Parts: sequence; C-alpha cells; structure tokens
Amino acid sequence: MDAKRLLIFGTVVRAGSLAAAARELGWTQPAVSQHVRALERELRVPLIVRSAHGAVATEAGLVVLEHANAVAARLRAADAEVAAIADSLAGSVRLATFPTAGATLVPAAMQVMTGRTPGLEVRLTDAEPAQALALLELGQVDAALVFRYDDEPARPGGAAGSLVEHPLGDEAIRLVLPAGHRLAGRTSIQLADLADERWVGGCVQCSEHLLRVCARAGFTPDVRHSTDDYVIVQSLVAQGLAVALLPELALRSVLNPGVEVRDVVGAGSRRLAVTHHADAAGTPALRGLLAALGVAGR
Repeated sequence: MDAKRLLIFGTVVRAGSLAAAARELGWTQPAVSQHVRALERELRVPLIVRSAHGAVATEAGLVVLEHANAVAARLRAADAEVAAIADSLAGSVRLATFPTAGATLVPAAMQVMTGRTPGLEVRLTDAEPAQALALLELGQVDAALVFRYDDEPARPGGAAGSLVEHPLGDEAIRLVLPAGHRLAGRTSIQLADLADERWVGGCVQCSEHLLRVCARAGFTPDVRHSTDDYVIVQSLVAQGLAVALLPELALRSVLNPGVEVRDVVGAGSRRLAVTHHADAAGTPALRGLLAALGVAGR
C-alpha cells in the first residue's frame, strides 16, 4: 500500500471533498482524484462516495482511514524526534588539533557541520598530539585530533583507560624534492638513495620518525634545518637547500611550485584519530563532530 496515497486519502476524508483536499495540498483536483482512484484500484474496493456535496468514506474507507491516520501520526513523531536530535546538537565542542589538520581537514568538517548541524560550534585549539592529549586529560578540550606514525607504539588510554580513539584513516608520507632533482624522474625511490642529502626536520614527533626510518634504511640524515611550518619547509626545498618527508595533508593546502612530490619506499604512514573521554562517546555533539570529520576525510 502506497503511504503517499494513504496520506492523500486521509486528507480528502478530513477535508470533506476532493476540491478542498486539493486546495489544502496545493495540487489540482484531478491529481488528487487520480491518487485516490489508484489506491482504490490497488485495494480493489471503493473508498469514498463522491457526490455534489463532497466525498464521504465508505465502510472500507473508514478502515483505511484509521491506518492513514496512524501513518500520519508516525511521520509526525519521526519529524519530532529528528527535530529533537537537531536541537540537541547545539552548543560547542572544544577540539585540539595539529596544524596540518587544522588547515585542511577540520575546516572542511566545520563546513559540513554548518549545513548539517548549524547549532553546533567547534572551538579550535592548535596543538601537537602530545599537548592535545594533555589538554584532553586536563579537561580543557573535549576531543583531540591526533596522529601516530605506523612505527610508533599505541598511546596509553589515559587514567584507568578513560580515553578512547576513533580512527579517521591513514595518511601517506611523501618525499618533497627540489624541482629538477636528480631523483625526480625515477619510478621508484628508496630512502637509501637520499643518504647524502641535506634534510629539513619538523616537530619532535616528525623528526623522531625521520630518524627512525632513515636508520632502518642504513643512514643518519644530515638535518640542517628544523621547523614546524610546512610552508617554510617547502620554501627551503624549493631553493635546493634540503629535501624533506611531509605528510599528505601538509601538501593539500599549499604546494610550492618549486618542489616535486614523490612516493618513497620506506617512509611509512601515519594514522589519524580523534581521541576523547569514553563517557563522552554517546553525546550528540561529539557524534556530530565525528560524523563531519568522517565526511571531510573521504
């Protein structure tokens, strides 16, 4: 039984005529009549008696009307429940995030939330993963968007396992070379091929990863520069002063025309995740944020 036709039939009986129902629905009278006749054909029984004075439900029509009213009531209840959920997604969520996600993934998620949950505001704090988790433990933020390299051990789950992780996916680590570099034309680059290069290091966590992957490749990198600013990193590389390993997100928002980006064997990847307190997992605000980050990360 077609639910739309049921609702139209209910409107006809309540309004008392096809013409009155058409005015209420904003349709033409023939269109309303067509839906009622289609429902009668489907059920193989007359549902209304038409006359110059209006339309009255038959005995079978009264039975159908009861179900039509029930369907309408369920739809109103569904609307009310959805509206309540939307209303509950109000207020603010305090999010600590590392800079590259703060420049790319998070603004995209905030844009998603503007359309889906306009009552929910994200308040952003810029922090590297260790600091972000400390802020979370202290209750100064509600969630921390962090990363962990694939060769790093899993982090402890806070006091008595109070913190939980919501994975967002893996991010590739790419090699950034000066334009025209001797290795840029290769189809496959090994880290060992870069043993004699000068390097730019990044944050503490990033620099430690660089040292680990280079050690596995059999050399210690000659780190000449150190900066957390990926724009500076790319500028140094573009001038031929060094090479660097950068995460995919760092290359998404800004790409210096003087650099070339290549895959390199052995550079690894890093996993992105939102960490939050376990007792906050079911809150509508946090669910809204996680859903938006999932959409933005696709």
